[in-house]
Amino acid sequence: MGVTLADIQAARGVIAGQVLRTPMLPAPRLSALTRAQVFVKYENLQVTNSFKERGAINKLASLTAPERARGVITMSAGNHAQAVAYHAARLGIAATIVMPVTTPFVKVAATAICCGCILTTIRG
Repeated sequence: MGVTLADIQAARGVIAGQVLRTPMLPAPRLSALTRAQVFVKYENLQVTNSFKERGAINKLASLTAPERARGVITMSAGNHAQAVAYHAARLGIAATIVMPVTTPFVKVAATAICCGCILTTIRG
């Protein structure tokens, strides 16, 4: 199952207005180091500081009403957890976020701040 151009265009429509349209700007120092023209996409400007918001909102928006009512669960040690927690809360979808016990506290705290979800840590 591959991703088509039509899939990408459809996702672009779904996420429009849901995430920031971030700039892609020249990176002169990286360009000089690599002797190539390098551009950087500034996804750190998103609410959760990551491009992971794009996939999270695209999937959450595709859920049917019964699926939304059941809620979602995800396992992540960081950016994906934050993105799912943030957008699930925005959309009124219950979310359970499972994070490894070894997850840095800063990631756990950032995920807890952006959601009204169940946040669980696990060993192993």
